[in-house]
Amino acid sequence: MAMEELHSIIKRCQILEEQDFKEEDFGLFQLAGQRCIDEGHIDQLLEIIQNEENKVIIKNMGWNLVGPVVRYLLWNDKEHDKRKYYFLMLDLLVKLCNPKELLLGLLELIEEPSGKQISQIILLLLRPLQTVIQKLRNNKAYSVGLALSTLWSQLSLLPVPYSKEQIQADDYGLCQCCKALIEFTKPFVEDVIDNKESSMENEKLKDEILKFCFRSLKCPLLTAQFLEQSDDTGDDPLRCFASEIIGFLSAIGHPFLKMIFNHGRKKKTWDYLEFEEEEDKQLSDSMASLAYLVFVQGISIDQLPMVLSPSYLLQFNMGHIEVLLQRTEESVFSKGLYLLENGLLRIEDNSLLHQYLEIKSFLTVPQGLVKVMTLCPTETLRKKGLAMLQLYINKLDPQGKYTLFRCLLNTSNHSGVEAFIIQNIKNQIDMSLKRTYNKWFTGPQLISLLDLVLFLPEGAETDLLQNSDRIMASLNLLRYLVIKDNENDNQTGLWTELEKIENNFLKPLHTGLNMSKAHYEAEIKNSQEVQKSKDLCSITVGREEIPNMPPEMQLKVLHSALFTFDLIESVLARVEELIEIKTKSTSEENMG
Repeated sequence: MAMEELHSIIKRCQILEEQDFKEEDFGLFQLAGQRCIDEGHIDQLLEIIQNEENKVIIKNMGWNLVGPVVRYLLWNDKEHDKRKYYFLMLDLLVKLCNPKELLLGLLELIEEPSGKQISQIILLLLRPLQTVIQKLRNNKAYSVGLALSTLWSQLSLLPVPYSKEQIQADDYGLCQCCKALIEFTKPFVEDVIDNKESSMENEKLKDEILKFCFRSLKCPLLTAQFLEQSDDTGDDPLRCFASEIIGFLSAIGHPFLKMIFNHGRKKKTWDYLEFEEEEDKQLSDSMASLAYLVFVQGISIDQLPMVLSPSYLLQFNMGHIEVLLQRTEESVFSKGLYLLENGLLRIEDNSLLHQYLEIKSFLTVPQGLVKVMTLCPTETLRKKGLAMLQLYINKLDPQGKYTLFRCLLNTSNHSGVEAFIIQNIKNQIDMSLKRTYNKWFTGPQLISLLDLVLFLPEGAETDLLQNSDRIMASLNLLRYLVIKDNENDNQTGLWTELEKIENNFLKPLHTGLNMSKAHYEAEIKNSQEVQKSKDLCSITVGREEIPNMPPEMQLKVLHSALFTFDLIESVLARVEELIEIKTKSTSEENMG
């Protein structure tokens, strides 16, 4: 019945001129053709398509059969006997139908599926899509751009594999699609290369490929994890995809080296591209991804001239590192850590000039490292962030270290980080006293820095438990200064500021310790009474109420807090004892 209907429609259309085909004819042809495919009349359909007398009909209406054919190929078993005939029909339709209508039809089919079917339909239709675009005579650049944009939009919905096992399994087909997408794009890149004349159409084609490269650098390459260099990196599909994308950039006249030398100029070479507003904001992600691929993964690194100084390359990458560290995904901000390490290891200790800190990213990057150190749930990455901050400090010149310390003490808002900075200050003072005089960590400059260290933010009301790391580091620094710097020498300026330190730090700390110990001793007494009644209750630790804690655990927490206060108190007592001994000794010397 379906074949009879189709023959009837074809017989009627054969006597019509192409321009006389009606919309009704297209609809009837599509319905009858769909039913023929559903009923399995593939042989008769092939005869109709290959019949020279039906050439004009197939050219204008045949594209309506592509959808049913493609859906059959997707939904039916790969071992089905008739699959080869459906593939043949698809090839014939691509060859004979109107390429403009086919292009839109194929792209609609690519946009339809979700989940694992996304990769299946892309792998099925990439070659036909490439053939159709190559047949187009006009607006080829627009068609390439439309196709690449549609394909990328669908690929961006697929999860990016992150482990070696996931990459090899490639359950969602992303890796296969990346490989196939490169083969799809290559002929159009070659068109740009072969067309030596700077025609408008060629420039448009170049722009569309550039857009695609930038999109690919963001997704999937920004979040992609690459196999270790020691492994057979030639088998890493995502690394191969990255290498090809960077190769495309070079081929169309935008090599990475050109982007480096363009860095810092107000007008970028790609500013004229008509990106969507949201995409334009994401260009920074793409450039950061590209920097990581070149400098850390070493893709096309051999193209960089040796004349570029390590400090210039670090300056170039610092903005990209900032972008990476601002992201919350571990797979992305970890790349910022490795890109920073790559840049810093090229630079000698104490040689990074303090003037670089006038560049915004040179201060925001260490602040980003602080966030990694304090907020990242993965211990290895927290430790990596800490190591990178220390490495960064080591590379700065003395004034740079001084400036960074002031910045982080004012912005970190984390007792552990502040303790880390205070320990670094102590190390710099020690080097200045023992080795080379350094004005930034002695005298008036140091006193200005100590004002940020030797004080309690809220006086005696400061939460000592929450700030215990910082307080212990401050006391240890003060103890060191008292021991190492004699009152008569006063190299650090400590002794002229002693009264201020006592009023702003030592006395409020005494008061705060007495208040805190009294509070926690009262909490212990209360907890012991509750324990006798075997009820659950809440306690207040660090100004935060911890509800429904078993009494045994409450007591453990409270005793731990008291132990911390006792530790602070013992160091405080030792500092005050040393101050008394030093001042008494100096007084006796002066009297003698």
